[in-house]
Amino acid sequence: MHIPENYLSLPTCGVMAAAMVPVWVHAVRSVKKDVPKAKIPMLGVGAAFSFVAMMFNVPLPGGTTGHAVGGTLIAILLGPDAACLAVSIALLIQALLFGDGGVLAFGANCFNMAFVLPYVGHAVYQFLRKHIHAKSGRYWAAGVGSYAGINAAAFCAAVEFGIQPYISHDANGNPLNCPYGLNVSIPAMMAGHLTVFGAVEVIYTVAMLAFVVKTSSDLLPENTTSVVQAKKPGKLYALLAMLICLVPLGLLATGTAWGEWGSDEIAAVSGFSPANLVNGWELSALLPDYSFGGLPDAVGYILSAVIGVALCIIIFTLISRGGNEKTQYGPQTT
Repeated sequence: MHIPENYLSLPTCGVMAAAMVPVWVHAVRSVKKDVPKAKIPMLGVGAAFSFVAMMFNVPLPGGTTGHAVGGTLIAILLGPDAACLAVSIALLIQALLFGDGGVLAFGANCFNMAFVLPYVGHAVYQFLRKHIHAKSGRYWAAGVGSYAGINAAAFCAAVEFGIQPYISHDANGNPLNCPYGLNVSIPAMMAGHLTVFGAVEVIYTVAMLAFVVKTSSDLLPENTTSVVQAKKPGKLYALLAMLICLVPLGLLATGTAWGEWGSDEIAAVSGFSPANLVNGWELSALLPDYSFGGLPDAVGYILSAVIGVALCIIIFTLISRGGNEKTQYGPQTT
């Protein structure tokens, strides 16, 4: 679901980035107001889990791949505004350091995965949580919410891809950016997310939530007392370390996610490459495709996961040092 560089026209990228500015401003203000200083580092842990989840690529027949995001999980535990910031930071690290998702398309990727996904997922979760009173209601609500969230995000990405041939083309009508219209982009994106990738998001969300309930229930919003207990989530860190060791499994999925092909791959299928995909601007990432020159792919993938996770946690830890001193959660943590 990471939109690469030059798949979207510059006006589209500008509009999507502008749309995210008020969302980020609201999220920062909300987190500053409602999340206690001692809990800010947990946003880094949430971002780390999202970062790692996106490294586990899952194959789909036909050669395409996809992954979970974990945005609804963070929203359930910390609120959708916190999830927005956490996933945004994870996406920023991916784009700048690893070339996963375009820098120019950063606003669009955040709109889909850091805004639409957690807010839709959390809204569905909250609605079902109020109406399902069974003991397993939390998990049913989390599963349905995460499924709705990732598919809403995929649909938005499909529309962003699909409108490009109509708004960005040369004098002869040849697409300059993404060459696939809505009639192709929507079925292609939704087929995978309504089936395999949606199921992966559900499994990841419910499994991680069950782990938190069993081992770190003090992190659940309803268990937050008036005085915040700044416990170190040791078991969560242990789980994170285990997932980092397992990330090479994501390398087993061959192929590229739909909409993330290079110009040469598009040319091999359609017979031509859009001009902006061939000659457009692109940042030279420090560690492209999560690789280290000279090291085996699996080792490079693990080291990339370590770096990404560490940066997520360090960034929010530094932010917490200048955060508020509140000791109570606001209403969003119900």
